[in-house]
Amino acid sequence: MPDIESLLKEKRIFKPDSQFTRKANWNKKVAAEYRKLGEKNPQLFWAKMAKEHVSWFTPWKKVLDWKPPYAKWFVGAKTNVSYNCLDRHLEGDDAWRRNKAAIIWEGEPGDSRVITYAELHREVCRFANVLKARGVKKGDRVVLYMPMIPEAAVAMLACTRIGAPHSIVFGGFSAEALRDRVVDAGAKLVVTSDGGFRKGEPFALKRQVDAAVDGVAAVECVVVVRRTGQDVEMRSGRDCWWHEEMATASTKCPPAKLDAEHPLFILYTSGTTGKPKGVLHTTGGYLTHITTTCKAIFDLQETDVYWCTADVGWITGHSYVVYGPLACGATAFMYEGVPTHPGPDRWWQLIAKWGVTILYTAPTAIRTFIRLGDEHPRRHDLSSLRLLGSVGEPINPEAWMWYHRVIGRKRCPIVDTWWQTETGGIMITPLPSSVPTKPGSATLPFPGIQAAILSEEGEEVEPPNGGLLAITHPWPGMLRGIWGDEQRYRDTYWSKWTNTYFPGDGAHRDKQGYFWIMGRVDDVMNISGHRIGTMEVESALVSHNSVAEAAVVGRPDEITGTAIVAFVTPTGDTESSDALTSVLKTHVTAEIGAIARPAEIRFTNSLPKTRSGKIMRRLLRNIASGDELAGDTSTLEDFSVLASLRESDEG
Repeated sequence: MPDIESLLKEKRIFKPDSQFTRKANWNKKVAAEYRKLGEKNPQLFWAKMAKEHVSWFTPWKKVLDWKPPYAKWFVGAKTNVSYNCLDRHLEGDDAWRRNKAAIIWEGEPGDSRVITYAELHREVCRFANVLKARGVKKGDRVVLYMPMIPEAAVAMLACTRIGAPHSIVFGGFSAEALRDRVVDAGAKLVVTSDGGFRKGEPFALKRQVDAAVDGVAAVECVVVVRRTGQDVEMRSGRDCWWHEEMATASTKCPPAKLDAEHPLFILYTSGTTGKPKGVLHTTGGYLTHITTTCKAIFDLQETDVYWCTADVGWITGHSYVVYGPLACGATAFMYEGVPTHPGPDRWWQLIAKWGVTILYTAPTAIRTFIRLGDEHPRRHDLSSLRLLGSVGEPINPEAWMWYHRVIGRKRCPIVDTWWQTETGGIMITPLPSSVPTKPGSATLPFPGIQAAILSEEGEEVEPPNGGLLAITHPWPGMLRGIWGDEQRYRDTYWSKWTNTYFPGDGAHRDKQGYFWIMGRVDDVMNISGHRIGTMEVESALVSHNSVAEAAVVGRPDEITGTAIVAFVTPTGDTESSDALTSVLKTHVTAEIGAIARPAEIRFTNSLPKTRSGKIMRRLLRNIASGDELAGDTSTLEDFSVLASLRESDEG
């Protein structure tokens, strides 16, 4: 099978700002030293990071025990994530952080709370004691099904404090999807809320939990946070109110001294197809990975107000909303609601109100704001921002440029990051102090991460040709398996090549060694013998000023093997028409070549996405080919999108 061809040509480059570099945690000299060490001896690099960024109760006897495909990091060491996120900021030279804001939170209705490190510590200890009083012991699994409220972070940290692995299920999932995850994890206790607020209306969560755990004998208790005040059924002997339990709980709860490889959390991911799989992460290596990347990539300073917009139900929320920032002693901002309520400028109003300095969000959000128009962010003072980040999927170069120009006002570095639920932390990224950036490129592997572009046969692909992204050496944040399914773990991630992790993405490197992620290999299209990634065709479409968002898939074609079908969301008041179709086809041809010219363009007001914002191209392939929808759709955000696309197809 030929390599994936790279057609997109991006020549714009942005050098690090000298003033930013001088003040950065990792200046050019430090970054160069760490990169050199990480390439020469990854284990030594990560051992150094573990000493610098993590507090240990017991030191390790061995940095890495690698028995493919299983790794153990910091063998013999003991630590605790809750201790690293809380207690150590209240002790010794760092005790001044007691009164520093750990979490700033705003609810969608406009209510807000500022929680200091000392207050958060007390709340976490209280809830850890509630868990213990309800029979939760070290090793027992706890499922969290909650809105974006501070109690979600409290519950996470309380679980880690006593060594109870948590599994967070995003609050938008159905009762059936929740039940599958509760049963698979063997959860003993569920933490939920009466509901939350979304688009100005309360939505129910407790009702979903009742349906999900009905008849599940393993679940002994459901703890309910009162958020919206809506009526809920409380089952006697099983259900209890958070506030009532917390009122009598002690504020003293020593952190458990846990092995570095003690299970920290299970996070279920369906990827693009199939039955959800429980990705398992452990304690010491994961904590080392996320604290190091937080310090280096986001350049966290004591005065920062850091906002990662992800929900805690996703890996980004685990690593870069709660655990990473708090372990670094930062101030993390959390917001409950949607970006566009009560108006399209809600995010920009929040940034101005709270003085947010770092914004880390997804390309799908950026594209939504592009479609809404520049006037909304320009209405607000965004001068507090000093660094921007992108996460979740490859960002189109033109979306990158809009982010740089309109949100960053041409002065904020952008860190475009590639990583996955399975990797635990960021893997490929710019270092804002030292790596020149190119719109659309995640640039270089983080120090200590060894990545390559390989062919199907495992041979390294020479730039600028494309191939399959591979991680060739273990890293500390890596998944330790799939919960209860060892064979699936081996088959999914380790079966393509010997002792090499396959993340499922296509990519290429340019002559400067920069990585360009080209999308999921499942989405690669074979056009007349040419293998073309969806990301490059989508980027060409989005580069036209009439297009806000695009998704590209292939459908069977008798002549070319596969024909390109593009689903396009026009900008603003742009009217879809045959003339626009012709213009866009010509534009793609001019941008990247005739081979990538779409055979068909369909206009739509929205695209089918997961609740984390990723476009579900698998469903679009079904629609483009006229097939029945197949596979797991539990992560789909809005089913009405599929209905409207079907109607347009039939029309």
